Amino acid sequence: MNSVATYPIKTCPVAELRCTTTIRLRANALLARARRGESAWFTVNDGAMVTTAALVAGLTRSRYPDLTIPYHSRWRHFEAGGHDRLTVLNQRFDQISPHASRAERARAHIDLALVSVLLDAGAGAGWRYLEAGDDSNGAAVPSPPQEFSRSEGLGVASFHAFMSGLFSSDPASPLQADAKGLQSVTADNLGAAFQVSASNPLVGLEGRAALLRRLGHALQDQPELFGPQARPGHLFNLLTQGKKTIFAHDILDVLLKGLGQIWPAQNAIENVALGDCWRHPAADSETAGSASDGWMPFHKLSQWLTYSLLEPFQWAGINVAGLDALTGLPEYRNGGLFLDAGVLRLRDAAQADRLHAAGDEMIVEWRALTVALLDELAPLVREQLGLTAAQMPLACVLEGGTWAAGRLLAQQLHQGLPPLNIQSDGTVF
Repeated sequence: MNSVATYPIKTCPVAELRCTTTIRLRANALLARARRGESAWFTVNDGAMVTTAALVAGLTRSRYPDLTIPYHSRWRHFEAGGHDRLTVLNQRFDQISPHASRAERARAHIDLALVSVLLDAGAGAGWRYLEAGDDSNGAAVPSPPQEFSRSEGLGVASFHAFMSGLFSSDPASPLQADAKGLQSVTADNLGAAFQVSASNPLVGLEGRAALLRRLGHALQDQPELFGPQARPGHLFNLLTQGKKTIFAHDILDVLLKGLGQIWPAQNAIENVALGDCWRHPAADSETAGSASDGWMPFHKLSQWLTYSLLEPFQWAGINVAGLDALTGLPEYRNGGLFLDAGVLRLRDAAQADRLHAAGDEMIVEWRALTVALLDELAPLVREQLGLTAAQMPLACVLEGGTWAAGRLLAQQLHQGLPPLNIQSDGTVF
C-alpha cells in the first residue's frame, strides 16, 4: 500500500468498522486478491494506471491551470455555473445577524453542508433544477435562469431550500437546520423545493425526505453532540473548544457516532447501525473471529461530509490536520473511472446491463477496489503534475481530478450514466 495517513484501529467491532484504517486494510486486501485472479467479478489491468493518471492529471491542469486545487467538497457544487453562492449566503446571513461571530457563521455553513451532502445521492438522468436569476429569499444570483442536473443540481437546489428556511423551525433564523425543521420535511415539500414533478422525477425522493427526518431525531436525541438548539452546526463548538487545530478523522468520528441512527438499520452489529458497511465474504479482520469479519466499511457519505466540513472550520480560523486519513470516495464517478479507463474489467460483461443493489457482492467489491486504487493513483497524478502530497492531498486529487475524469468518460461512453446500473435508495450513491 502507498504511504497514506492512517488512524489507529479500535478494538470494538463497531468502532473498528468506523475507522478509515480498516477501510484501507480491507480494500487493499480485496485488491490484492483480485490481482491474484481470485475475484469472481473483476480482473485488474495495472498497465492502464499510467494512462489513467495522465487523463486525471491533464484534466486537473485544464480545470485548475495554476494548480491551486480546492478540496473535493459540496462547496464546489455551490459554485456551479460560475456563481459565488457562498458570498450570497454570507451577505444574507450578515443582514439577518449583523453582529454574528465567525463561529456563528461557521455553524450556518456546517448546517448547510451537512443537509446538502445528505441530499447528494444519485439524482437520476432525467431530473433538472432551474435556478432563477433572483428570488424572494435573499438568494439572488446575478444571472439569467440556468439549468443544472445531477450533483450540481442537487447542490444548487439544496442551497436555495436552505436559503428559504425549509430546514429551520425558526422563521426569525431561516439560515439554519434544526431538529424540528428537519422533522417537518416531507417528500412533498422537499419535492416542491427541488422542482420534482411527473415530468421531472428525482430518484429516491421519499428516501431523502425520510433521511432528513431521521437526522432531525438524531439531533434531538443527542444534545451532548448537537447542543440545546439541536443543530449540526453545534459540532463547531464540540470539536474546537478553544483549539486552533483539529483532525479530519475526529470530524468523521463524531459524524459516524452522531449520525449512526439515521442509516438503514439492516446493516448492524448487536443492534448498532453500521451505516455504509456491507457484507463481503473476503472482507475480514486481521484478528481471527472478530465480529466485524465479513463486513466491508466505506462511510462514503460521512467522508464526503467530512471533506465538505473542512472549509467551514478553516474559514473560521481552525486548522484541520490529517486530511489523508480520509479515504477516496467509493461512488460511481470514481469507481466508473477505473472501469471505463480499463483498470478494472468485468469477468462477465453482461453484468454491466443488469440492475444491482448496493449490497450486492459485486458492487461492494467494486467500491472496495475503487478505494484501494485511488490511493495508488494519487501519487502517479502528483508525479505528472510535479506536486507533493502536502501540496495535493487526496481531497484535491479527487477534485482535480478523479471524479471529473469519471464523469467525462461516462459522458463519452454511456451518455453520462455510470458503467454499472445500481438501484439507489437515496442514501449510498
